Amino acid sequence: MNKKFAAALSGGAVLVLTLSGCSDDSDDKVNDWAKKVCDQVQPQLQKIANANAAIQEQTADNSKPADVQKTDSAAFQQISQAYKALGAAVDSAGPPPVDDGETTQKEAVKELNASSTAYAGLKTKVDGLNTKDQAEFADGLKGIADELNKISTNGDQALKKLQSGEVGSAMSKQKGCQKPTASSSPAAGQPAPAVDGSGKESPESESGTSEKEKETSPKASS
Repeated sequence: MNKKFAAALSGGAVLVLTLSGCSDDSDDKVNDWAKKVCDQVQPQLQKIANANAAIQEQTADNSKPADVQKTDSAAFQQISQAYKALGAAVDSAGPPPVDDGETTQKEAVKELNASSTAYAGLKTKVDGLNTKDQAEFADGLKGIADELNKISTNGDQALKKLQSGEVGSAMSKQKGCQKPTASSSPAAGQPAPAVDGSGKESPESESGTSEKEKETSPKASS
């Protein structure tokens, strides 16, 4: 598989959270809410990172279409389930105790569930690709890569709002909402590579080589 497709795939499997703040201006109620969410979030972030790493492992030029199809299908299903669980985590935590918290929560849950549905759709599409014809298969992958870019660049406004201000500050201090530890061997049961949660992957897709690929997948950047 070519490098541009590798970048698009890894770009689609972004982590939801982009937290980096470390201020202590949030009150106890907000901190309690953040802990309730983040304790449930970490396993799902790990699943997304594992799936992303598995996809990158199958983006070498000599990867067989059938192997790519099997890996991508399983990864998309795993990511879909993870987003659904993330939506459930935010939903079960209730509205954050801040202004307009209920609306912010509901919109974030809606986006997470939409992402879950989108990845389930990608699984169905990759399952339907013809692995007997390599050129046709490659064309099908390009279409899926385009959809991945759309998923990663659109519809994240509610999540950004959830992760801003006092709530974002409280969540950023929780270990569960931080990116999983990077590793080059997710298949061996080690922590998977962390990927940037910015959701803005188009420049990387155009260049064909991303920092994530350099850090997590020698195959993808070779």
